[in-house]
Amino acid sequence: MFVDSHCHVNFPDLAVQMPDILERMKTNGVGRALCVSVNLPDWPGLIALVEQHDALYASVGVHPDYEDTIEPTVEDLIERSQHPKVIAIGETGLDYFRLTGDLTWQRERFRRHIRAARATKLPLIIHTRASSQDTLDIMREEGAQEARGVMHCFTESWEVAQASMELGFYISFSGIVTFKKATELQEVARRMPLDRILIETDSPYLAPVPHRGKLNDPSKVIHVAEMIANLRGVTVNEIEEASTRNFFNLFNKLNDKH
Repeated sequence: MFVDSHCHVNFPDLAVQMPDILERMKTNGVGRALCVSVNLPDWPGLIALVEQHDALYASVGVHPDYEDTIEPTVEDLIERSQHPKVIAIGETGLDYFRLTGDLTWQRERFRRHIRAARATKLPLIIHTRASSQDTLDIMREEGAQEARGVMHCFTESWEVAQASMELGFYISFSGIVTFKKATELQEVARRMPLDRILIETDSPYLAPVPHRGKLNDPSKVIHVAEMIANLRGVTVNEIEEASTRNFFNLFNKLNDKH
């Protein structure tokens, strides 16, 4: 089966379509999806959604783009992570593209997530945009390699991918890898060790070709796998098996449920 390692099916446009989305996932062989937290006010609704569906799991965290929201404490993240369907901390990280000015608060929030992940032994889901050097520096300073995790919706260079893998992180490719102009990212996908690749939709955003510009959902993760297979000259089945195996290796809280 395929696994969508990062989606937001609790967002309103998708939540109202859950029966149809689950059916499309089944049709396309997508057996699991990780619904990723972006803030604490919406987290109870996220948990309520994943509790209803065996195919869905959750994380807990606050996205770096959410400036005016409840700040998570390390203790709060640890407490919420005890829920049986929470398998990761995040998404967390740095984003210097959408927000500017004094972003000390963003870096401090990132550090708290790393500390919670180290305490819980749950993997981190990291978002980095226009901030890769600071992201890597903080990961090293806070010992993120003890938790491991994934660089989600990866759009950085091969050098950043290598540095991330040295810290025990996986690299997750979204629909962006199917875009015609994403040549540098496609080269990263070609060069990646097969045992470090994950696939995702980041839905409802970034629908892959041939659905670009439309509402995205986890059933479309198959197109990401197809593109990576084409780039590497292998079968889609090989990418399916490897990325699913990698998902369960990383998110090992699921191992007794697999």
